Amino acid sequence: MQATLPHPLLSQLSERLTLQMGLHYPPTRWGDLERGITAAAPALGTANKETCVRQLLSAPLTHRQIGILACHLTVGETYFFREKRCFEVLEERLFPELMRACTRANRPLRIWSAGCCTGEEPYSIAMLLDRLIRHSGEWNATILATDINPIFLQKAAEGLYSEWSFRNTPLWVKERYFQRRRNGKFEILPHIRKRVTFSSLNLAEDAYPSGINDTNAMDVIFCRNVLMYFSPEWIKKTGQNFHRSLVSGGWLVVSPAEISNSLFPQFKATAFPGAVLYHKTENPKSQISTAEYSVPVSHPPPNALCMSAPALPQASEDEEVDRSLQNTRTEISPEATNGPVQPVKVHCVASAANLEEIDALCRISRFHANRGELVEAVKWCEKAIAANKLNPAAHFLLATVHEELGQSEIATQSLIRTLYLDPGFVLAHFALGNLCLSQGRRAEASRHFDNALALLRAYPYDKLLPESGGLTAGRLVQIIASVQSNLSHRPREYKEKNSR
Repeated sequence: MQATLPHPLLSQLSERLTLQMGLHYPPTRWGDLERGITAAAPALGTANKETCVRQLLSAPLTHRQIGILACHLTVGETYFFREKRCFEVLEERLFPELMRACTRANRPLRIWSAGCCTGEEPYSIAMLLDRLIRHSGEWNATILATDINPIFLQKAAEGLYSEWSFRNTPLWVKERYFQRRRNGKFEILPHIRKRVTFSSLNLAEDAYPSGINDTNAMDVIFCRNVLMYFSPEWIKKTGQNFHRSLVSGGWLVVSPAEISNSLFPQFKATAFPGAVLYHKTENPKSQISTAEYSVPVSHPPPNALCMSAPALPQASEDEEVDRSLQNTRTEISPEATNGPVQPVKVHCVASAANLEEIDALCRISRFHANRGELVEAVKWCEKAIAANKLNPAAHFLLATVHEELGQSEIATQSLIRTLYLDPGFVLAHFALGNLCLSQGRRAEASRHFDNALALLRAYPYDKLLPESGGLTAGRLVQIIASVQSNLSHRPREYKEKNSR
């Protein structure tokens, strides 16, 4: 299709889509862009494509507009166990080793399907893990599946598929994990469906890694056939965020068409027979290496709850943390004689008023937390609190780490202290709501969410919230509204869990 809209309009729209959705439309693809906008115009409430474009350019895209555009500008073309060799590598090499490492660390294996489309990919992961644990014990994994397209997420949550989703798929998949329905569709079995948590996430706009959307401390991230729609700059930025979202020794899986050492320089490209995966190592090599490796036992990442944990502020770049460590005066503690020398804060009481030093301690705590080193994060956070017991941000940070360690009661006490020091701390109210919800205390959770919404009314829509890692007030309002909607309607998965 030849573009007919004025080129300046298409150029501005392309820039807006890149900025807020990561989608890349160079001039050679403006015809495709115009076709998508023409299809989206009725849903966006405009009479024609030009009016639609001008409306989209009049203000930053809203969450609703992004969802509608995603439905018309992204392609939902996938099937179960797509790219067979990749899943063979996962089944034969990576998952067994990662599962053993997680068992030794007494924590769940954490997997994220970013850009999950209509659910075939995360369900394939769940079925593969189900096959593996039949011989090794109980299920001990969490699978997060996110997408920008609300229609895709709705279909994925339903778990109903046609024959087309099983092309090039092993026969045992349909026979073992699906039930045939009268309309010719196949419904995935409940015990597989409940293994996957679906959530809306915009890779170009939302903050990650973050505890608020459960995207931190991952062992494996799948992002296949998504980045091909992004510009090189956005691919690099997304790759950096994925790198921070992974624990040390974690893996990034992209499609064969998206493999590029120049776009993922922080990873070590590791070649397996028929597949190349990206490994997060301490010293990544630019060239592709052979698959001679061992999976390290990383520190335990957060336990996954039914609802997202409170936001864990995003870690600063490693260099900034290194500078903080260098600027923190050190001494050798008695414990250091049996291991690496750790920086220990000297004269904490004397420096209680030194906000820069306290902020440095909190940055180091965040750094360790986002690497999944939660016990170490607690230590540094407690140093910050010892330096200034009246700092609400330090108490909130400590609460998020204890929450991710599964220590809900301790986390609750820290959040209560946070609100005692600062009753207007929005994220503390939200975090308490999530804690209550995870414990089945729905009425109490609703009250905390209402408190957070009342405070958010005083914030501009695009105002960044303190200690949120980049979350805006408007986005938190949308998240709370979604949670409260689920509280009102009790989704099927929630009913199943509470009926047992």
